Amino acid sequence: MKIVILAGGAGTRLWPMSTDEKPKQFQKLISDRTMIQETFDRVNFVDPSDIYVSTNLKYVDLVKEQLPEIPEENIIAEPSRQDSGPCMGLVAALIAKTEPEAVIAMVSSDHLVQDVNEFQEKLKMTAVIAKRDKTLNIIEVKAKSPNVNLGYVQVGTQIEPGVFEFKAFKEKPDLETAKQFLASGDYLWNTGYYVWRADVILDAFKLHLPQTYNQLMSIQAGGDINTHYPLCDKISVDYGIMEKVAPDQVRIISADLGWSDIGTWASLHEELVADPQDNLIKGNVFALECKGCVLYNESETPLSVFALTGMVVVQTNEQQLSCPLNRSHDLKQLLHAQANAH
Repeated sequence: MKIVILAGGAGTRLWPMSTDEKPKQFQKLISDRTMIQETFDRVNFVDPSDIYVSTNLKYVDLVKEQLPEIPEENIIAEPSRQDSGPCMGLVAALIAKTEPEAVIAMVSSDHLVQDVNEFQEKLKMTAVIAKRDKTLNIIEVKAKSPNVNLGYVQVGTQIEPGVFEFKAFKEKPDLETAKQFLASGDYLWNTGYYVWRADVILDAFKLHLPQTYNQLMSIQAGGDINTHYPLCDKISVDYGIMEKVAPDQVRIISADLGWSDIGTWASLHEELVADPQDNLIKGNVFALECKGCVLYNESETPLSVFALTGMVVVQTNEQQLSCPLNRSHDLKQLLHAQANAH
């Protein structure tokens, strides 16, 4: 099995630690390891020569610095951001050049996974299904709350233990719809963990995204990636491929991973504290009479906070942020206003 760590995103909702120059996957948000290093640790059951990193050209040096174990030729640098469809297609095309039937697992570099054993076992199990059935497979997790910031997948009949038919993707719903999804029990959170054979996913590209497929084949044949990749359709793999293939070509594998898409300071706090009133503290911070706060300091200057409740205070060498924890999902508004102010 080949494992591809997807590390090209540039999340802004964890600003000021996550920036376009050094996004969250390269930051130490959870432990003393960065998120991409933690992802690498989770997939260490395969040889480093079978681990790839797909990233944007501007982050290649960060990948080399943080994951020196990865062979340099396994770092796939995208010259432009074309969304997850072309990104995953490019990986498949390059691997298929020498191993067309290789099973590829796509995993994100910026997720929290607390049950590593379950994660590894489900990857291995799904790889067997992908090789045997030539299906497009997604490892999904049980929805635990009516989360409006995540995508969902509707599952059908159980085919074998833990493996279900696929019905439909549902993009980020409003709160009432999310509550209905949760109550029905028929919906899982979409993690974006895909497992498929290289030749099988490329056949899907050929049928459903022929323009992108032609560009990928040109790159595979030795064409200039800087010329061909930007000509690919800018589209997610869900919209471009998964929603177009016949449902019987897709398998949903249910897992309990202790999973979270760490997208906001609030979600980080929710996942890492035992009680909502607890503080999440990292770095040189002195806190007095504070409750339910995220207090991060990655600078050498001490950070002191007093009598705060439900706040985010983050200090870096370049910036400082203070905002209510329950508004941390709106940080794009702040960054947009800052950009306009300058």
